[in-house]
Amino acid sequence: MKSGIPLLPKKRNHLWAIGVIVFAFAIPLLFPEQRYIMVLLTTISINIIICSGFDVLYGYSGQISMGHAAFYAMGAYGSAILSKTAGLSPWLTVFIVSVLTSAFAFLFALPVTKLVFMFLSLVTIALGEVVYQSIVVIFPDYTGGTIGFSGIPKFKIGNFIIRDRPHYLILVLVFTVLAVIMKQMLIKSRVGRALVAIRENTVAAGGMGINVRFYKSVAFAVSAFYTALAGALYAHFVGYISPETFNRAASAMFITMILFGGNGTLAGPILGAAILNLFSEVIQAFGRYRMFFYGFLIIFVVMFAPQGLMGIIYKIYNFFAGKVKPGKAKGGVDGSAGE
Repeated sequence: MKSGIPLLPKKRNHLWAIGVIVFAFAIPLLFPEQRYIMVLLTTISINIIICSGFDVLYGYSGQISMGHAAFYAMGAYGSAILSKTAGLSPWLTVFIVSVLTSAFAFLFALPVTKLVFMFLSLVTIALGEVVYQSIVVIFPDYTGGTIGFSGIPKFKIGNFIIRDRPHYLILVLVFTVLAVIMKQMLIKSRVGRALVAIRENTVAAGGMGINVRFYKSVAFAVSAFYTALAGALYAHFVGYISPETFNRAASAMFITMILFGGNGTLAGPILGAAILNLFSEVIQAFGRYRMFFYGFLIIFVVMFAPQGLMGIIYKIYNFFAGKVKPGKAKGGVDGSAGE
């Protein structure tokens, strides 16, 4: 499964990333009264964290998960319960639930990483359903069941409560930047090279001495850590969570973002999360029929743009740069190159 996309030259890629970061941090300072924009950008940033982690699993190790909303729910409910019921600081609970969810994902992945394609998808769907039913049916006394869980504490710095939208956006942006940086460090490390080797050819990777089962489980654990972290940040942002946020539609949304932006890249998950969040706002009026549009979008991307937006951008850039002749653009190169 060759899913990586060579990006723009390193220097321009880094300049682009720095420009986006500076612009993002400037928004809450320039438009502090625009509550809708603050909420939208905070949601986009949280989804960027999820997609960056998901990209490690899908884009770099070649594994698919159709139940990632389970890890999202573990992070949200875990941090909410620990901070409200146990009285722990959200700063502490966010990392506790992220680490515990990551450990759970690692143990879960050990026996299932031998599965591929539809079989792995079915197991992850089952995991998502088990967690969803646990929230609604098995542990309603702790989670609030279908009523939801409210009164989730906010982050505090000393006596200052991070309650205002602009302040929380800055907090989430810090987490987002750190998450993206840590992902890039991981991909460029020995672990990242092992994951790419596994993605390209599992048998050959095993023949070179790579512990395929271990590294696939590591990819699951890293992805779960990012997703649980995002779930915890979401819970403390909205102050109220309910099971509907963590159903199968959420897992489908994560996959759509990755496919749309381009997996196995630095910018793909960021673009996918940003554009599809905006797209989601546009189709809010269609209510339950929104999943029809997401399904259509997945079909369109898989059939006509299998490398996502970043694949299209790469081809256009190389065409105008004179590097690739029309109709000769090549994809599927190691995504770690050029990042």
